[in-house]
Amino acid sequence: MALRLGDTAPDFSADTTQGRLNFYDYLGNSWGILFSHPADFTPVCTTELGRAANLASEFARRNTKMIALSVDALDNHHQWAQDIAETQGAAVDYPIVADHDHKVAELYDMIHPNASEKFTVRSVFIIDPNKKVRLTLTYPAAVGRNFDELLRVIDALQLGDQHPVATPVDWRPGDEVIIGLGVKDEDLESKFPQGHRRVKPYLRYTTLPA
Repeated sequence: MALRLGDTAPDFSADTTQGRLNFYDYLGNSWGILFSHPADFTPVCTTELGRAANLASEFARRNTKMIALSVDALDNHHQWAQDIAETQGAAVDYPIVADHDHKVAELYDMIHPNASEKFTVRSVFIIDPNKKVRLTLTYPAAVGRNFDELLRVIDALQLGDQHPVATPVDWRPGDEVIIGLGVKDEDLESKFPQGHRRVKPYLRYTTLPA
């Protein structure tokens, strides 16, 4: 069955470009992004894994580890990683799972038969340190993902875990945030001494320190 927000991400052990690893052990107390790609040596996937590699320091700054997956063999992964480094200007320093038996793909419902009976779609799972699924995205095979958006989502999720706020449309770090509906008006001053802006009783904005 498909994973839903708030579900516990299934654990697994698998062969990867960084050796045999256990998913939970790999994540430790970090956030995680598990993302699948349809096949090695394909153009869109090459740009995606390269972009992820170029953003490695940004994900690390957010205490987030990446792990990719496809149903191709491990030897293909290693050979393809050389192409990615050559064409995209960054070495892939995160593991790529060789899911030739589809075990992980089935755990995470990454194969959609009406799209392809063999290859994984472009699935994305953001997983928090408690191993809970916090975001799911599914892209078709021909559409590349936006990894800047994944960074934005992680920023928003981590902010919401620290403060009783939500992020409005097109929010970027440093923008105003929305005060959560669970915060009573009488508690606004103590919770947000920096002040707030009231548009409607249900729509209240504030800023947060960097």
